[in-house]
Amino acid sequence: MMNGTGIARGMLVTLRHFFESIGGVLARPKNDSTVVQSVSEAGVFTVQYPEERLEVPERFRYFPFLLYDPASGAERCTSCGICAKVCPPQCIWIVRDNDEAGKPIPEPREFYIDMSICMQCGLCAEYCPFDAIKMDHDYELASHERHDTLIYDKKRLMRPIEYYAETHPTDFESEEAVRRAKEEADRKRAEARAAARAKPAATPVQESQD
Repeated sequence: MMNGTGIARGMLVTLRHFFESIGGVLARPKNDSTVVQSVSEAGVFTVQYPEERLEVPERFRYFPFLLYDPASGAERCTSCGICAKVCPPQCIWIVRDNDEAGKPIPEPREFYIDMSICMQCGLCAEYCPFDAIKMDHDYELASHERHDTLIYDKKRLMRPIEYYAETHPTDFESEEAVRRAKEEADRKRAEARAAARAKPAATPVQESQD
């Protein structure tokens, strides 16, 4: 418009977004580096990384890790090799452990994942029958070389079960519910078999001879 009202309206829109941005910055908590944003959020959308970080969704997947029980030290992995078979880029190598007699035992002696070629598809975690391998949330793994820092051995891959429960609370609780139900069913079947073995066998009734 010739009288400048269009320019004024445009400047008002700019000013409105400016003050909304300032309000968004001031409204952020000062003692928490995690930033939660939504599509409807007004204000600055820029995250001041690394001082601030976006909150990672629970099912966000990055590189895999292995689970173990810190109380007993038992590892969930049985070195069945299913994760290595379904891995599209074939970045998983497993060596099964043996006992003193040379017989294989359900535990990996060596477990390697080449993170430089891992495509974070999550198929290894999806197909694992023992819930031994999960997808991590740690995405800050930049390195200047790949051979020493990005090939993870079993020691670097191990995480306690509590770590998985903290990062994936919903999935952990659902898996534990299934695990408890299976253990309860196995216990009832074992009790039924024990009761059947303890029950005395019925002796046949002999017919009396006249």
